[in-house]
Amino acid sequence: MRLIVDRRAEPAPRLTPAGERILTAASTLFYEQGIRTVGVDAIAAAADVTKKTLYDRFGSKDRLIAAYLEERNRIWHRFLDEQLAARDPATPEAVILALFAALTDWLAGSRNGCGFINASVELAAPDHPAMPVIVGQKQWMRSEFEAQARAAGFADPGELADRLLLLHEGALVSYRVAAMPSAPEVAGRAAADLLAGWPRD
Repeated sequence: MRLIVDRRAEPAPRLTPAGERILTAASTLFYEQGIRTVGVDAIAAAADVTKKTLYDRFGSKDRLIAAYLEERNRIWHRFLDEQLAARDPATPEAVILALFAALTDWLAGSRNGCGFINASVELAAPDHPAMPVIVGQKQWMRSEFEAQARAAGFADPGELADRLLLLHEGALVSYRVAAMPSAPEVAGRAAADLLAGWPRD
């Protein structure tokens, strides 16, 4: 069994070596220190480029933020593919639970939780170029839960997907905000209980 819903992820851009260094440096700094606290001067210095080069490659800090999240989304999907290949779930229910189990490995060694949630808190403007990336990533998760629930024959797969998404995202928030390292495992057990008691068509 594999993922069902189209990823709709932006293809990786063709960047110059300087562009790659800028995106790598920005990704590290944005995730570790926060989007708003990191300025273009710090990014340029970490990437060993001038600010002019940064603006030439990405146009603005806002577009660089969007590029950072697009790349993080691509990494997330590659990670999920690797997790499912390793776990080899045999049923749609097992795919759902594998998506929860993957959180444990994804968050291992990280103290900052979900980069998309963190960015959504920092970027208040709904028209920020990064917002469609953030919203799209979360909508995809819900759509994948719904598609797997429908494939498994669960009744009202939309409602089930809503509840699964709340568990999934709640685990990400609790991991960081509540300093709860066991949050992914707790959410996974709650998801298993939810699936075990959910009616089928």
